[in-house]
Parts: sequence; C-alpha cells; structure tokens
Amino acid sequence: MKSVIAAMLLVAAPAAAQTPPAPQRAPAELPFSEVRRAGDLLFLSGTLGRAPGGDTVVPGGIGPETEQTLRNIETTLKAQGGTLDDVVKCTVFLADMAEWPAMNRVYVKFFKKPYPARSALGANGLALGARVEIECIAHLPKG
Repeated sequence: MKSVIAAMLLVAAPAAAQTPPAPQRAPAELPFSEVRRAGDLLFLSGTLGRAPGGDTVVPGGIGPETEQTLRNIETTLKAQGGTLDDVVKCTVFLADMAEWPAMNRVYVKFFKKPYPARSALGANGLALGARVEIECIAHLPKG
C-alpha cells in the first residue's frame, strides 16, 4: 500500500513534500502537520469547527460547526495563496450521518460548481466532541 501511495505522489508531484507555514499549525506534541505540499497539491489535515485560537468547537451543533470548519479551511488555504476554488477533494467525517443534510446545506454555501469530489462517512468519537471534521486536497500550482 505504501508503494502505491508513494507512486501516486510521485506522479502527481515529483518534488519532495514540504510543510508550508500555516496559521493554526497543530501543536508540536501532535504527530501531524496542518498542511503539506507535494508538488502542486496541498493536503490539509482534518479540520474542526474550532473558533480561531480556541480549543473547543463552536456551539450550536452541526450547522455552526460546519461553517466554522470551512472558514478554518479557507484561512489555511489563504495562508498558502489559495482559495476554496482550488479544492479538488474533500472527505467529510460526521459524528452522526443523520446530520448529513444539515451539513450539506452549509457546505454548498462555500463551494460552487464544479464542486470538489467528496466522500462523507460516519465516524465514532471525533476530536473535541466535534460533530464534523473535514479534510481537503487542493490543487495549487507553485508560483
């Protein structure tokens, strides 16, 4: 499996993966980066609906959390010189799949056609008790 992933990255991005600066980088003690670049692709780690600088998700349930999550993704992309228009793939993790329609009503306010490819799945035990977590891949050519 590792060789398949490595081959995919080499085809998509022959340059070595780099960790660009990010506005809300994961704390040093956590074993992941908020964002990594591999050639023209940016890989964003799963993002929660945390208020900027906070350690808890915003109150109000799936709607406000989804909105804040996407604003946080927008902020990360902006720091790299990109926008939500550069997103080509999202994976949405939901604490309860019954909340998919409510999440989707917010999601479509942030993305326009052609929408990014997307997967959505139920997950048990999201960090910080979140209702939603979203990870993205963006195509953002250097320069």
